[in-house]
Amino acid sequence: MTRFTVWAPDADKMTLLADGEKIPMKPEPEGWWAAEAEATDYGYLIGDNTDPRPDPRSRRQPDGVHGLSRVYDPSSYEWQDSAWTGKQLAGAVIYEMHIGTYTPEGTLDSAIEKLDHLVDLGITHVEVLPVNGFNGTHNWGYDGVLWYTVQETYGGPEAYQRFVDACHQRGLGVIQDVVYNHLGPSGNYLPEYGPYMHESGSNTWGASVNLDGEQSDTVRRYILDNVKMWLHDYHVDGLRLDAVHALVDHRAVHILEEMSEETAALAAHVGRPLFLIAESDMNDPRMIRPREANGTGIDAQWSDDFHHALHVNLTGETTGYYEDFDSVGALAAVLEQGFFHARTLSTFRGRTHGRPIDLERTPAWRLVTFAQDHDQIGNRATGDRLTATLDENHLALAALIMLTAPTTPMLFMGEEWGAKTPWQFFTSHPEKELGEATAKGRISEFAKMGWDPDVVPDPQDPETFTRSKLDWSELDEDAHARMLRLYTRLIALRKELPELTDPRFTDVFVDFDEDARWIVVHRSGLDIAINLGDADVTLPITGEVVLATDAAADLTDAELLLPAASGAIIRRAV
Repeated sequence: MTRFTVWAPDADKMTLLADGEKIPMKPEPEGWWAAEAEATDYGYLIGDNTDPRPDPRSRRQPDGVHGLSRVYDPSSYEWQDSAWTGKQLAGAVIYEMHIGTYTPEGTLDSAIEKLDHLVDLGITHVEVLPVNGFNGTHNWGYDGVLWYTVQETYGGPEAYQRFVDACHQRGLGVIQDVVYNHLGPSGNYLPEYGPYMHESGSNTWGASVNLDGEQSDTVRRYILDNVKMWLHDYHVDGLRLDAVHALVDHRAVHILEEMSEETAALAAHVGRPLFLIAESDMNDPRMIRPREANGTGIDAQWSDDFHHALHVNLTGETTGYYEDFDSVGALAAVLEQGFFHARTLSTFRGRTHGRPIDLERTPAWRLVTFAQDHDQIGNRATGDRLTATLDENHLALAALIMLTAPTTPMLFMGEEWGAKTPWQFFTSHPEKELGEATAKGRISEFAKMGWDPDVVPDPQDPETFTRSKLDWSELDEDAHARMLRLYTRLIALRKELPELTDPRFTDVFVDFDEDARWIVVHRSGLDIAINLGDADVTLPITGEVVLATDAAADLTDAELLLPAASGAIIRRAV
């Protein structure tokens, strides 16, 4: 016999539909309802509604987000990862993947078959874009509506457990991307159950979640229990929290602090590192400050400033939010101080933005940095990667700068071999009008980026999804194989050279020449020399060449000759 419970504080009656049988539910304190039954598939009838709704805490949705829920016991899975002791975030190299486009099949089980590629590359953690239930067959995952499920087209919850298990057996940690700031536009039945959403509050993606209004204690518990589910039931090592700046919470103790508390408590119990990474555009160091230092306790955050500075210096693109980063000095700034906008004017926002990081007390690994990610590719008009703009030399520079920075590097799937396949915005909304509205909304949202609407792919076109799948056969081509070797060597150097994982911002010093467009990053006993210009330069550097992206780089007793668009790691002479 299974006990079914659901929170529906506004309902005058609730009925459990269990394998077709209607069973009246009994009211319990604080708006909860309960009933017992033997059932496989079930749903809830709210009040006099004759259409069953899925369980807000459903673990399986075999017929999609509008269908009945199915009972699933995560403890029934027999884990094989007892030897896994976890990996801390400090010193990590993260690999961001989207299950639906990582392999031709687009499933969790097919992704397992490619994990050895990541082991050989030197990756420490796999970061998976959202996998919870969304309407349709394919999606980025940020339109999810059932946070406790695993999308059936990916394989469902047991396939997810097999995936995490396989990662751990290969020494790979797993970071799951989760979305708590909004719900998708189709299949969100939470408002019918109770005050899960703010009626008057909204963000870019729709209604805000009720984190601080009346009856919000249970809504917060809904989120915190979901955090624990991923970390405990699915053995996940960390969570990436989507757009936390859109979490509207005016309580004295912010929901992020409570997430941090829950995560730390569970880590102490399971005896391995567990962590949280925030996506935040606030440039507020309090985000990554420990709770005991009056911070939120979030372990790390993404840094878009690093991406923007690197992107502009490699591509010359200065449209929209790239405008402020049009200088070699901007790249030097993010390498030395983490944030570029640190109580400075953001032209794109039209106001002062950010706050400086305390460089003496903040380890650089708390910032996750990248040359490409799902947003910075997928939110371009045609979803084009850097390979559509840069030649092999400049792609090598992107790898060199990112993987020698003092921060935590993250790759986007396929970047390691210079994949040429785009990664576009795709949806599969069954509702035609919703698909059309989504397409128009994106063009409006990114108006400042100067998109030409005529070149933007239709997100509802199945070909947009198909085009975005990785082409693994590219690895058989010489240029792609060379790029893979470079990434593999650079990641290996992070393990061989302690200077490259030294997290002290105070030990990073940068020299640069704005006109000649070169930059030298000094890190303890290493110099990372970068020539971003279109002419050869000579720099007063001596020592031993550890790695050069151009064979023509020449180090003499007095100076380094660095060809145009090339870089080198130099071990300084003692």
